[in-house]
Amino acid sequence: MAKTKATGTTRLGRDSLPKYLGVKLFEGQKVKPGQIIIRQRGTKFLPGKNVKRGKDDTLYALKEGLVFFRTKRKKSFDNSQRVVKVVGVK
Repeated sequence: MAKTKATGTTRLGRDSLPKYLGVKLFEGQKVKPGQIIIRQRGTKFLPGKNVKRGKDDTLYALKEGLVFFRTKRKKSFDNSQRVVKVVGVK
């Protein structure tokens, strides 16, 4: 039995597949129910009107309409505030 593999093989050949994250539909575009608007890790964008968040933080539409984005101040439990981006469907 050889201790190492044959020449020509590499130990660096393992690479993960891309996750294709990001905004899929932009403001003013039409959306159908169940259509993905944003794929994200964590809650960079929060769901607004007629939008739900999936278990992997994906935002998808609940109703047919047009996508809109807005910013809003969100208050935490310790009274600190942060500006959040909210996605909704009109």
